[in-house]
Amino acid sequence: MNDHIARAMAVKGKIRAIACVTTKLTNDICFLQGTSSIVSIALGRALSGAALLASNLKQGQRLALKFEGNGPMKKLIAEADWDGALRATVAVPDVATESVAAALGKAGFLTVSKDLRMKEPYSGTVQLYTSEIAEDIAYYLTDSEQIPSAVGLGVSLAPDGQVAASGGFLIQSLPPSDEAAVEKIMVAIEKMPPVSTMLAGGTTPEELLELLLADVEHHPLESNELFFRCGCDRDKVERALLSVGNVELEKMIEQDGGAEVVCEFCKKQYRFDRSELENIITE
Repeated sequence: MNDHIARAMAVKGKIRAIACVTTKLTNDICFLQGTSSIVSIALGRALSGAALLASNLKQGQRLALKFEGNGPMKKLIAEADWDGALRATVAVPDVATESVAAALGKAGFLTVSKDLRMKEPYSGTVQLYTSEIAEDIAYYLTDSEQIPSAVGLGVSLAPDGQVAASGGFLIQSLPPSDEAAVEKIMVAIEKMPPVSTMLAGGTTPEELLELLLADVEHHPLESNELFFRCGCDRDKVERALLSVGNVELEKMIEQDGGAEVVCEFCKKQYRFDRSELENIITE
């Protein structure tokens, strides 16, 4: 199954439903990041969450989810663009704990940043709710954006530690709320097997939405592919070096004879020799 996202509307536009599968993307990104089993699960959940929240972005827009906790994983970032491009990175990838919450830590924050192509990007922050990713995203949507939401995210691993399945769903009740329809969907969610089990068994995002919305009037919308794109390039890295300041750049020249910058998302290396750093200082 190709990684993709599916959408549906229910009850004459009062309920928005989205589901996605991100198995290959999660596997590829976890390989790049060198993640342990528990961090792979956390990263897959966050990546699917970013894809779901970005599903209604307009052309040129993007968003980022940043989870920061007091656990050994420290920080997890997942970003999504309007066209389905995804990427993610983690501060400490080789953590070994019994749960995602233990890896991230019970105390910390979720920050959602949106670049909507306006003068200033939008940013909202809430405290971590359970540190299990899905509940934290649902809490953010309900508390910060005032949209009652149900979020289900799941990742299952193969015996060799690779990602066997990754994806999830997002259900949002839009005003004016239809409480009867919401109750039917909540009952459907409670009766469902774990998302990770369903995806590992071959359930598609479209089938997942059909199960969630089976007892309410609904109709499918368009679906689109999800794919990896980093977006880093040498010019952006050079601008980042410009922001470091002359004193630090001079230290790099004196101590190392240049600088090597590694992109935190795709791990591509950018090398700047002595003359290039001197040019940056001149600028």
